[in-house]
Amino acid sequence: MEERKILFCCLLFAQLCLGATQVLRIGGIFETRESELVSMDELAFKFAVNNINRNKTLMPNTTLTYDIQRINLFDGFEASRRVCDQLALGVVAVFGPSHSSSVSAVQSICNALEVPHIQTRWKHPSVDNKDTFFINLYPEYTAIARAILDVVTFFKWRKLTVVYEDSTGLMRMQELIKAPAKFNLKIKIRQLTPGNQDARPLLKELKKDKEFFILFDCSYRMAAELLKQLSSMGMMTEYYHFFFTTLDLFALDLEPYRYSGVNMTGFRLLNVDDPWVASTMDRWAMERLQGPKQESGLMDGIMTTDAALMYDAVFMVAVASQRATQMTVSSLQCHRHKPWRFGPRFMNLFKEAQWDGLTGHIVLNKTDGLRRDFDLDIISLKEDGTARGVVEGGSRLTKRWIKIAVWNSYRGMNLTESNRDKNNNVTDSLANRTLIVTTILENPYVMYRKSDKELVGNDRFEGYCLDLLKELSNILGFTYEVRLVADGKYGAQNDKGEWNGMVRELIDHVADLAVAPLTITYVREKVIDFSKPFMTLGISILYRKPNGTNPGVFSFLNPLSPDIWMYVLLACTGVSCVLFVIARFTPYEWYNPHPCNPSATLIQNNFTLLNSFWFGVGALMRQGSELMPKALSTRIVGGIWWFFTLIIISSYTANLAAFLTVERMDAPIDSADDLAKQTRIEYGAVRDGSTMTFFKKSKISTYEKMWAFMSSRKNTALVKNNREGITRVLTTDYAMLMESTSIEYISQRNCNLTQIGGLIDSKGYGVGTPIGSPYRDKVTIAILQLQEEGKLHMMKEKWWRGNGCPEEDNKEANALGVENIGGIFIVLAAGLVLSVFVAIGEFIYKARRNADIEECVSFSTVMEELGISLQCYKGIRRRSGTHSGGRSSCIFCQPKRTAKREGARRDSST
Repeated sequence: MEERKILFCCLLFAQLCLGATQVLRIGGIFETRESELVSMDELAFKFAVNNINRNKTLMPNTTLTYDIQRINLFDGFEASRRVCDQLALGVVAVFGPSHSSSVSAVQSICNALEVPHIQTRWKHPSVDNKDTFFINLYPEYTAIARAILDVVTFFKWRKLTVVYEDSTGLMRMQELIKAPAKFNLKIKIRQLTPGNQDARPLLKELKKDKEFFILFDCSYRMAAELLKQLSSMGMMTEYYHFFFTTLDLFALDLEPYRYSGVNMTGFRLLNVDDPWVASTMDRWAMERLQGPKQESGLMDGIMTTDAALMYDAVFMVAVASQRATQMTVSSLQCHRHKPWRFGPRFMNLFKEAQWDGLTGHIVLNKTDGLRRDFDLDIISLKEDGTARGVVEGGSRLTKRWIKIAVWNSYRGMNLTESNRDKNNNVTDSLANRTLIVTTILENPYVMYRKSDKELVGNDRFEGYCLDLLKELSNILGFTYEVRLVADGKYGAQNDKGEWNGMVRELIDHVADLAVAPLTITYVREKVIDFSKPFMTLGISILYRKPNGTNPGVFSFLNPLSPDIWMYVLLACTGVSCVLFVIARFTPYEWYNPHPCNPSATLIQNNFTLLNSFWFGVGALMRQGSELMPKALSTRIVGGIWWFFTLIIISSYTANLAAFLTVERMDAPIDSADDLAKQTRIEYGAVRDGSTMTFFKKSKISTYEKMWAFMSSRKNTALVKNNREGITRVLTTDYAMLMESTSIEYISQRNCNLTQIGGLIDSKGYGVGTPIGSPYRDKVTIAILQLQEEGKLHMMKEKWWRGNGCPEEDNKEANALGVENIGGIFIVLAAGLVLSVFVAIGEFIYKARRNADIEECVSFSTVMEELGISLQCYKGIRRRSGTHSGGRSSCIFCQPKRTAKREGARRDSST
């Protein structure tokens, strides 16, 4: 002690004698660990003093010197003794120590003697903080808590596990712990075992519980151990996102985890983008590489945040001292309780000083000496891991990390320009990565390749999904390994909430992608992520083609319905009657039968009732008649009737070809409603598939009824896969509910099957990924690119195009046979027979009229009349005179007509 006093007096005497350079002393109390000879804070303390003394512009007339005291951890009594020794030498500020128990002892002495006590480690201030001579350059704890909450909110996490190392971690997490009620955030809090660095039992529980978003509040030494243990547990994958609150995450050696794809986020206080900061860190690295070996877990020669804060704190003393004039340093004694008279003044100068240091712009709060206005870089590990090789200083850090945002204690989070305008370059995002792809055998999506040679690996399969995978790998640059799903199912949830199939493999991270006809549904979207759909479709019905019914012999009547035929007949009859009445009424339809005799009193009218009907029938048959209307009124009736018959006959002719050449299908069902209304035809879907889930969750009455039917016959209605369902449709009376794309593919290759009805719903197939997978967005962008280029359509045409059904696709207009139009011959024969009978009736009627003298017409008379009728000589028929024959052969008997009666008949006819 006496030696230190003598040394101090000699230096003071030399200063007064020379009167040239002022000497300022600062004290440093540093705790050393068993594993290190010199602490990082002490090295930074010395490094800063040397740089200040070399920089003559900062303190031109002042030389900064130091006194360093080393103590053991948790030794507060020794810290008190050492700080009293330094105050006796005369120091303007005391730095350190770092542990809370030692800090309190040193702080109480500095408060009593009014000497600034400078800290660079996190310290939780008490509620009644009376440490007026306390300064801390470490960011204020409530600001760090708000920064953590803002980052969690920025990533939109809804589920988070907080793992803290000691009780101070809960203090820093207060803002986050209060967040669930406001931000709908579910938080689990776990603590690492105190004094035990083996966290693998805890990590094993987190992995089992599928906790993918984990926040670690621990020192950088513990963070380095955690990263090793996470790697050994197989948790350093792209599905996990680790957030470390330590400010030294950037300084850890992450070389072993390159290309792991893990998401890692943290804070960085150092302003590595500043050239002066980068050059200072380079000088630091060069000195450290020449000195003792760095702590395990840190990169060689890297400067930690605590070292940078110590460097900035020493420079803040230099800045404050530069502004101080006529300031003398005196020896202080702890037992005298006489404070330093320049202490309050120097403390105010220190709080007013501002400095752009390694940790950014430094501004202190004048009331409590805490640092509040500061910036934190939000850094994220690059997707391609750490940079290759060793690059010195800041350049190495910029290649290792991406600054995605800057958080300010006043303004909050602000995205960086590079991150805001980030161009999603998907061509190199998945390069050099091998993804496990789960799929299921389903034609034509995934099929075994036919080959004479034994195939292995991805070459075993072919199909639409394999082509899609190939295109995605070409765009994104990844390689893949195709594996069939173990249980052969797509993925559904049982009554216990457990999943199976491909969905389960994605949940368990057995596979990275599911490329298959996997339908995007609401329940699946809650447990896995989907890309944009690469194919849209809907549910429809697969059923056997109904048996065709050949047209009957009277099928020529089918183009018009029976009602139309009846209406046409009634129209023809009605028009004939109207024409008859109008023709009788109008005077222009009566004419003189003997035009050469103008004085004749007899006139005739051609439109008798039979002639009027004949006119209507002739127009309807497009043949016309010898009768032509003369009056305007009758011509109007004729014109309207002709127009009517034009439309009717044209429509009939146009529809006749289809009814005569096309076989009519007699289907027992036409829609889902028909299925729901009957129980004879059994129907179902693939068990544990999206179609089954649709009917199970549907609230529409028809579909609820269908699901009740299917669930009551689970053993028979629900099938294992599509192949089994197709077999049942072909062999039994069974209808299969399945996706329309599969029905389209099947019906192209089996002409006995067809789609019944339209689409029941609308949905899409997407590429499945685990929740939070970084591949989802990249796959989506690649699918949209394939869609715009038309490659998705070309792939579908390639695999869906079949040989078709020749008997249907190549069917032309067949020649009509007797089975098609035989009925018209029957009608013709019936007409001929009818005409014969009518002719016979007319002949008999005429024969009776000719036998006007005879009382009866004998059989010989009839035969004679028939013989005369059949005689034809130049178109002139010879009228018969008398009739002979006995009365014994009389077949028609009637009274003999008299001349008077005959005259009366003529008058009436006239």
